[in-house]
Amino acid sequence: MATKIDLAKYARECLQKREQNKTSLSPGPVVTISREFGCPGKKIALELTNAINNKKKRNKWCWVSKEILAESADQLGLNPGEIQYVFDYKKKGIVDEIIAAQTKKYYKSDKKIRNTIGNVIKKIAETGNVIIVGRGGAAIAKNIKNSLHIKLIGDIEWRAKNVGKKRDMDIDEAIPFILDYDKKRKIFLDYYRGKTSDNSIFDLIYNCSTISSEDIVTSIIHILERRKILY
Repeated sequence: MATKIDLAKYARECLQKREQNKTSLSPGPVVTISREFGCPGKKIALELTNAINNKKKRNKWCWVSKEILAESADQLGLNPGEIQYVFDYKKKGIVDEIIAAQTKKYYKSDKKIRNTIGNVIKKIAETGNVIIVGRGGAAIAKNIKNSLHIKLIGDIEWRAKNVGKKRDMDIDEAIPFILDYDKKRKIFLDYYRGKTSDNSIFDLIYNCSTISSEDIVTSIIHILERRKILY
């Protein structure tokens, strides 16, 4: 039976090894994966990481997503649960802000939390050899030369079926839930972009409802090699 991997520990070790062994001062390389809700972003990130590492003997890659929450909370001196709402695409109400400021010694504003998250993602992206899933990564790492930014999309009913299976919803319930989540993810991305963004921020867009994960990974590897991001 396979040993369970501590992804947070794995990500930290990858970053430490890259910082110790990196021979170039150029930021990156980094791949970001954004996705419409219901698309298999983490599955593709894992398969892409394995495919890259099967080709490379040194400077191994890793992928991160939720690990960003723990690192951001650590830098803020907070419990991860206290900033989870940001990763759930929520905002504190005015009353919540007032109460928190009055009752918590280590109160951090919503803006401070979001900016810290952005700085953590930027540092990870600049360190390189990493795939960042979601979290506004495409906007934050857009100016890194050695980068590739991917968006996963899918037919709404196909995504609704995926979400419905995981969340015990029928299609009629899942569709508005998905559309609301997509809207929140775009607002999150726009925050780090500093303006309203469109699909031009991405280098590649894949339709997961018509293209298999295997073919998507194969295509990404080909583009990474052609652009000399992976060599």
